[in-house]
Amino acid sequence: MFLDDDTILDPRYFEEILKTYDLFPAALGVGGYIANEDEWDFVGPNYQPQLKEYYYDGWKKKDGSRFVLRKRLGLDSDTKPGFLPEFSHGRSVGFLPPSDKIYEVEQLMGGVSSFRKSVFETFQFSTYFEGYGLYEDADFTLRLSKAGKLYVNTAAKLGHFHDSSGRPSQYRYGKMVVRNGWYVWRIKHRHPSFKAQAKWHSITLLLTFIRLTNTFTTTKREDSFFEFLGRMVGWFSLLLNRPQLP
Repeated sequence: MFLDDDTILDPRYFEEILKTYDLFPAALGVGGYIANEDEWDFVGPNYQPQLKEYYYDGWKKKDGSRFVLRKRLGLDSDTKPGFLPEFSHGRSVGFLPPSDKIYEVEQLMGGVSSFRKSVFETFQFSTYFEGYGLYEDADFTLRLSKAGKLYVNTAAKLGHFHDSSGRPSQYRYGKMVVRNGWYVWRIKHRHPSFKAQAKWHSITLLLTFIRLTNTFTTTKREDSFFEFLGRMVGWFSLLLNRPQLP
């Protein structure tokens, strides 16, 4: 089991994780559920969400402004939470509702994950992500999902209290968002269609310029600006020096 050091577990966390392996003996990995980051409301199966709402499996919450803009531009994700679209930029397992259900996924968050010991006889974490490995968990679990089933048990709850002290500079972080994001995308989809490639670049640039606007709309102006610079440098670097795929 892997847990970040800025998490606080529900007393039943381990019990629920182990129960999932009993219910799904073929499972190679099981993730827990971060319960303190969003406010969800149960609205039933026939609810029609508004533009600024996200709805899944009878539950709704306020959608993030970035996703609302993507909806307006026809760039929203077209897969379930925890699955990577052909153009990447999907919705993470954080978009699963607090239903206490178990959902099949192909990605797990590294800091709330678990795996069968036998997995590591044939799978390893990529050396590409050594150091601060942004999206290392996505790379590992996307590769693992091709070999077997992965699940998130939303009854295995914990709180995540973010500590940014371990992160690199905002410039390096921004660069990683783009370059590591491209790497994970192309590990999963080696030969995406032209349409998928156009959507990946469109969303990447959209999110980059949203970060620039944060320079004028948030109090952390310097962080926003340097992350914007990092994202732009990361995007231009893909034209000349793309990450090497194994």
